[in-house]
Amino acid sequence: MKSIFSIRIYKHIVYILWRQYIFICIFLNTFKIFSIKKPIIFYGGAIKGDKGGPLVKIKKLEKYFPQSKINFNIIYLLSNNQHLSKTSINIIIRNKIPIILNQNGVYYPGWFNGDWQKENLKLAEIYHLSDYVLWQSKFAKKASNKYLGKRLGPGEILYNAVDTEFFTPRNISKNEKFTFLLTGNIRKKNNYRISIIILAIKEIINVNSNICLNIAGFIEDKDNIFNLIKTLKLKNHIKFLDKYSQKDAPNIYNMADAYITITFQDNCPTAVLEAMSCGLPILYSASGGIPELVDEESGIGLEVKESWTTIKTPAIDQIVNGMKKIIENKNKMSLAARRRVIKNFDIKDWVDKHTKIIQKIYYSQF
Repeated sequence: MKSIFSIRIYKHIVYILWRQYIFICIFLNTFKIFSIKKPIIFYGGAIKGDKGGPLVKIKKLEKYFPQSKINFNIIYLLSNNQHLSKTSINIIIRNKIPIILNQNGVYYPGWFNGDWQKENLKLAEIYHLSDYVLWQSKFAKKASNKYLGKRLGPGEILYNAVDTEFFTPRNISKNEKFTFLLTGNIRKKNNYRISIIILAIKEIINVNSNICLNIAGFIEDKDNIFNLIKTLKLKNHIKFLDKYSQKDAPNIYNMADAYITITFQDNCPTAVLEAMSCGLPILYSASGGIPELVDEESGIGLEVKESWTTIKTPAIDQIVNGMKKIIENKNKMSLAARRRVIKNFDIKDWVDKHTKIIQKIYYSQF
């Protein structure tokens, strides 16, 4: 317990120092912004990496739109990874530096156990101050307007995207067992994302034992999950692949035949698009933004009611029936999934859209 407390103190100190560093960058930038003749981005302290949605997104953005920390004229923020202090925000406003906000989710009692109203107040300030908002899905816009207040400024829906030349289907024989894949950074409070699928696996192998489940990513409560697997005698049907980087991701997807996610009201999960790009049909909770990504030809949606106060999951028999349909229609759904991603969610189109928006925001100042 003491070590956990020490880690929290350390992380808090690092966060404070990082915010101070970002403030210095923004302050120093005020002496240079008028000499710049083209749009130059600053990501407001968000860092890039290979693991985790925000880190990967910043890495994608920096590849095509390199940032400058003390010589910029546009700020691009991620709603779930921004580090601006009140003082930094005031400097930005005073110097009329335009802000583009990539808006993901919001806080609400159905998934957040803390003071969701307080957290939303922080999000709302940037949400309404931003010059342009990119909502990651129609659902993300709906949730934002519901909990952050209806936005009056301009914006548009811009779904996440995937490099379809990197995430490609394999050209080898099928698995001996039909393999479903579940991925994610799954905390203990979200164990339902795994446990209900395990229960469905138990049911379906009673009629088809030639099925297994791969689980890849960080699983906080592994001991309880292992105990459930042991109790249900599913050791030979479930495999853990642990955490993986973007470099390894295509191999993870290509070890499976289909992708499954029961996450409730997910906004716009890039993992779903990556799986589709690798030719995996999707079995999913028909909630949040996923129905905007997957159509009836590329996956099976499991109906659940919308809720902002409780997590809703499909019934086990729904999941089992969905698995059966995926298995029966795997080949044509695989082709449809790949085709849909190339047409609608390719990274090249995402970059082109960003280029136009960034130029529009920059030149509108003159």
